Amino acid sequence: MQELHGLYFEDLKEGMSASFGKTVTDADICLFAGLSGDTNPVHLNDAFAKETMFKGRIAHGMFGASLISAVFGTKMPGPGCIYVSQTLKFKAPVKAGDTMIARVTVKSLNEKKKFVEFDTVVLVGDKKVIEGEATLMVPARG
Repeated sequence: MQELHGLYFEDLKEGMSASFGKTVTDADICLFAGLSGDTNPVHLNDAFAKETMFKGRIAHGMFGASLISAVFGTKMPGPGCIYVSQTLKFKAPVKAGDTMIARVTVKSLNEKKKFVEFDTVVLVGDKKVIEGEATLMVPARG
């Protein structure tokens, strides 16, 4: 199964980054509501959402956060890494039609524990919609 494995702890260096992008569709929002069980009408009901401060339906914040997980699980470090922790600050709403770009950047490496700390951000254009930090356990070679 070696060919399926992502980067190893030894492959990572401070400053390395990777990203993943997704244009949000109405179907994505509805599917995420079904998957997560979060059926808050601000995500699903046009009439309700128009009366909120957002003046329309918004995507789930955790949908945006899940794109950070997509970067970790598929790009960097990739398959084999394990999430340990994640902080999130939701800074702005995301609506259907917006393209979110999740980016992770290696902040520090803990050789003893094989933990890697990352800065995480989700952008729509130049606007930060989510920011935080994550710690992952990354396997060492052999």
